[in-house]
Amino acid sequence: MKLIKIIPGPLLVFLGAFCLSFGGLIVKSFESANLWQILFWRQTFFAIIVALYLLLSYKKNIFKSFYNSGLSGFIGGFILSIGFSAYIFSMYNTTVANANFIITTETIFLAVFGYFFLKEKINLITFISIIIGMSGVLLILGSSLSIQSNEQFIGNIVAFLAPISLAIFVIIIRKSPNVDMVPAQFIAGVFSAIFAYFIASNLSISPHDLFLASLSGFFQIGFGFILITIGSQTTPSAVVGVLMLTEAVFGPLWAWLFINETPPTSVLIGGGIIIFSILLQSFYSTKNHF
Repeated sequence: MKLIKIIPGPLLVFLGAFCLSFGGLIVKSFESANLWQILFWRQTFFAIIVALYLLLSYKKNIFKSFYNSGLSGFIGGFILSIGFSAYIFSMYNTTVANANFIITTETIFLAVFGYFFLKEKINLITFISIIIGMSGVLLILGSSLSIQSNEQFIGNIVAFLAPISLAIFVIIIRKSPNVDMVPAQFIAGVFSAIFAYFIASNLSISPHDLFLASLSGFFQIGFGFILITIGSQTTPSAVVGVLMLTEAVFGPLWAWLFINETPPTSVLIGGGIIIFSILLQSFYSTKNHF
């Protein structure tokens, strides 16, 4: 753990976002597992890797870490579990590009929620960024109505639960800045796995799919979230926002290279608009920060 913490924060955030970018490719590569089977095994492996991290970090005080996270950690974990479930649902039902670009709107939702719940002012640049970003979202959703199936459109709508839940989770962290929220990630993994358990009729999957689920749980979101959590502690939030775009850029690229999933031009344009809006807000925030 000490070795990880000497690595520069921005590099950790980048590596974490890079890990997350493989999510869509992995979900699309399952050979026979259904949505709920994927969610159960993925989140089970995620909970295991987070538990190991907590054990190495806290040793005998691991249970105390959950106690210290308190009600905010419990609620944050439950909210985050909704995002984990929505992520798998959207990746399973729509394209990687659509899901990734919609998930980047977390920065927009964070600004809006920060205004209502933390009384953080929205300046002119942020307001313009929100308008631009939502126009990109509308373009993506519009293309879903005209080009894609009803199933894909529903996948796009559900995808919004991922950035909304993550934004709420960040708001909870900001309200309790001295509380370690990694235990909340374990709670999120357990909640979403239990949710999938009660819906899935059968949890038996092939060795191939079990390997992919372990890869997704351990590497993609396990290391991804842990690296981002540690890196964010020493990285300005505006810089984190820019680095997190790594997932949106590389996710569709992996899908195009390895499973030949080519998104419509309108989706790429909409995604580009969303990324531009986030860059505009982030660079303005960075300039003010320094």
